Amino acid sequence: MFTDTHCHLTDDYCSGKNLDDVLAHAHDAGVLRIICASANPTDIATNIKIAETHDNVFTTSGIHPEYAGTNPNDFLTPDVLSHNKVIGIGEIGLDYHERNDNRDAQIKLFEQQLKIARKSGLPVAGHIRDADDDTAAILTGVCGVMHCFTSSWNLAKIMLDRGFFFSASGILTFKNADHIRETFAKIPTDRIVIETDSPYCAPVPYRGKTCEPFMVIETAKVLAQIKNLQIDELETILEQNVLKLYPKIK
Repeated sequence: MFTDTHCHLTDDYCSGKNLDDVLAHAHDAGVLRIICASANPTDIATNIKIAETHDNVFTTSGIHPEYAGTNPNDFLTPDVLSHNKVIGIGEIGLDYHERNDNRDAQIKLFEQQLKIARKSGLPVAGHIRDADDDTAAILTGVCGVMHCFTSSWNLAKIMLDRGFFFSASGILTFKNADHIRETFAKIPTDRIVIETDSPYCAPVPYRGKTCEPFMVIETAKVLAQIKNLQIDELETILEQNVLKLYPKIK
């Protein structure tokens, strides 16, 4: 089985009955576990409800840097963090690519959520774009995964030393992503997981279409080539990695 370790099931493409179709497509492709990440704080409760009604769906609860200025303590409550389907805190981090005029507010939100993660013992799912230096300075004292990792090998080395995993998305399959493939070639296989980040980053051959969890298989195929592994060998390794990354999964 494969796990899509990071997707968004609260977006419009999953509304209403479409969610059942999305999950069925994933199941038919062999993607038997899905982890939906929160971004907007209002996603948190919805994701928990989805996970409660689907045995193979889990969720990470967190606030994306887009919502800097939000008080995470209003949303990452003890009831949320102790929920059996909430397996991590994410997605959280820094995004200076989309906006860099509010760095202080982003850093404050990031640090607040890292404090919560340290206290709860939950792993984090980090969203990092064009913020390598501040990330290296701030992202300490926790474990977790670098979601949709496209940053430098230098940052990868730092976070490897801190015990982090790295998630490959559909971007790994893009023609202009040689530098990302080179980075994942260097990252130890036992520190890699895969994701779609759906509805974004649809992999080749689905570029230009709405991404869905079933498409994570295409990322797995490219990763297997990079690592010189058979797809079934990689499947076994990735499953072991997911369970190490998110020990609340049973």
